[in-house]
Amino acid sequence: MKKIAGCALVGALALSLAACGGSDGGGGDDAAGTAKKTLTIGIANFSLQAPYFIAMAKAIETEAKTYSNVKVISTDAQGDAAKLTTNVNDLLTQNVDGIIISGGPLNAAPAAMNAVEQKNVPSILVDRKFSGGQYTSWIGPNNTQIGQGNGQYITDRLKGNGTLVVITGGPADNTIGLDRTNGLLGVVKQSPGITVVTAPDFGGWSSDGGLKVMENVLAKNQHIDAVFCENDAMCLGAQKAISDAGRTDEMFLVAADGQKEALAAIKSGSNYAATAVNNADTIGRSGLDRMMAVLAGAEPSKDTPLDAPLVTKDNVDKYSNPDSIF
Repeated sequence: MKKIAGCALVGALALSLAACGGSDGGGGDDAAGTAKKTLTIGIANFSLQAPYFIAMAKAIETEAKTYSNVKVISTDAQGDAAKLTTNVNDLLTQNVDGIIISGGPLNAAPAAMNAVEQKNVPSILVDRKFSGGQYTSWIGPNNTQIGQGNGQYITDRLKGNGTLVVITGGPADNTIGLDRTNGLLGVVKQSPGITVVTAPDFGGWSSDGGLKVMENVLAKNQHIDAVFCENDAMCLGAQKAISDAGRTDEMFLVAADGQKEALAAIKSGSNYAATAVNNADTIGRSGLDRMMAVLAGAEPSKDTPLDAPLVTKDNVDKYSNPDSIF
């Protein structure tokens, strides 16, 4: 999974570094000493309150263990932007060799990024790409592509007619959610027979949030044909609300991320029809490998958007793994 498009060069360099660190042969004492130096990587997580971000943090830490000379220090800002900046500064005082930032819904963290830049420490952003170009490299999903793929699936299945409910994660300026929903709407609006109902409240990217939002939507809409959620967690909650209301056969659900519970629901033949793979494990591991490549002297692409294939009952076996960390 980690051998993704766009990462071949940096992955090879990262693996080369690991091989040097674990070998006693080749090169003089100075070269061997440099290769075996313990590298400390800081991980600044904006929030570890959602399964997706928990899985990404675990993936980074797990991938770090494949290198013989890497130490990881992980932090959790618990959804507080000021605390994220504090955590980044704390990591810098510990003389980390690089920082990986999982920014969650943040669109920017200028104070944190300025501190990293002033220390001349490489920074890899995973999932969230901040506005501003101070970071070294970013790896994350192509959110517009996710929305477009979902929109095409919904349009095709509705045959151009029906009522579609959209559940957003929030906040209003969250570019991940905006890109997914705008990508979807750009396709759906080409079919004027589809009525779009946007839920008035945010689902907060959680199953509990999705459940509550869907309960309100169901109470106000007598008939719904399809539901789109900006992530799987919200749609899993929405699915429960629909089931509790006895309206399972009325509508199908489509979302994004490829959470294993969503894939299981698709595989079971339920009304959870499709999701787009935005694999937290792949992104996390790739982020760590890219950091190692940068520390080995690579100059990676500034931005690497990853493809997000659509998963339906027809191909779910290819992506489903009950033992996955996400």
